[in-house]
Amino acid sequence: MIADYDPAWPVMAEAAMTELRTALPDAILELEHIGSTAVPGLAAKPVIDLMAAVTSLDTVEDAPLGRLGYRRHFNGMEDRLLYVREHDERRTHILHVVTLASWPTRNQRILRDYLREHPADAERYAQLKRQIAGLPGYSGHKTALIQELTDRARAERGLPSVPVWEKGR
Repeated sequence: MIADYDPAWPVMAEAAMTELRTALPDAILELEHIGSTAVPGLAAKPVIDLMAAVTSLDTVEDAPLGRLGYRRHFNGMEDRLLYVREHDERRTHILHVVTLASWPTRNQRILRDYLREHPADAERYAQLKRQIAGLPGYSGHKTALIQELTDRARAERGLPSVPVWEKGR
């Protein structure tokens, strides 16, 4: 389901980030709201995506996250830890935990900033998401446009293109 932008999303993200900082005060060095719900005006699946940076992935303990309702999720991405939070069997939050060394060049952060600054491209993205909502392989159908927009965003920062499809690499 793709929903129109909800101004409550940043509030929900901030509340989740406060919980995470409290649960892992010594581990989390950076923490941001990423993904479509972090782009004002952008239609999105109503799932709050967060990204945390830590010195090393092995410093993250599952127990404090479990107490907040996050469970470890394995989806083939090897350069991060991924946690999912659900309510009534519906995904509400996704937490990506990455290393601080990789933080500045993370595509999700770069694309979020680009979409905030380029409303026409954000609208293109929203239209595509509405067109493909409910299709099997939803994420895969977005890859070409996400790659195009991320390449532009990275080029603006003087960064080379890298593949945006990260599962199973």
